[in-house]
Amino acid sequence: MLSVVSPGPNFAIVTSTATLRSRRAGVATGLGLAAASATWALLAVAGLGLIVTQVEWLYLGIKLAGALYLIWIGLRMILGARKPLAAAPDTLESGVFASARKGYLVSMTNPKALAFYGSIFAVMVPAHAPAWFYAAIVSIGASVSCLWYCGMAVLFSSPSVRGGFMRFKAVFETLMGVFLLGMGGRLLLSR
Repeated sequence: MLSVVSPGPNFAIVTSTATLRSRRAGVATGLGLAAASATWALLAVAGLGLIVTQVEWLYLGIKLAGALYLIWIGLRMILGARKPLAAAPDTLESGVFASARKGYLVSMTNPKALAFYGSIFAVMVPAHAPAWFYAAIVSIGASVSCLWYCGMAVLFSSPSVRGGFMRFKAVFETLMGVFLLGMGGRLLLSR
């Protein structure tokens, strides 16, 4: 739970999507993040998380992809900060699915998630636990992520919070873009 609630790219992407787009898009992003948590948990209980953390080129590939993706999203936010919001409602294809996919990709390329599930999580899970135990771990990981991120999407898309942020849309979007750009740059430069 502590890993989920600590600020990072996942938090930034769900709150900015909920605030700047819509509640539906924010919740879809939260569901994408939860699906990624389920994927990471499944990889960890299958033992693949440990492999990813031990195979340097694979870890570096995920880290590089994550860094470039965060930089790309950050640049798009900065460049679009001064543009007015589109009044068109989300369509299923462009809004919900794109938001869920964005959340999933941000989390799957997040080295914090890789470190958590690939090391601490994989080491703490017993090697010969019953199948129900593994299923419970995946379900709990996805549920905690879903509750937190979808809750944040609902909170940040509420009229009062959204209204306050919308008055400062350009500043908020620029700051979130700079934050994501900085996280991506930090990933590129880290060892």
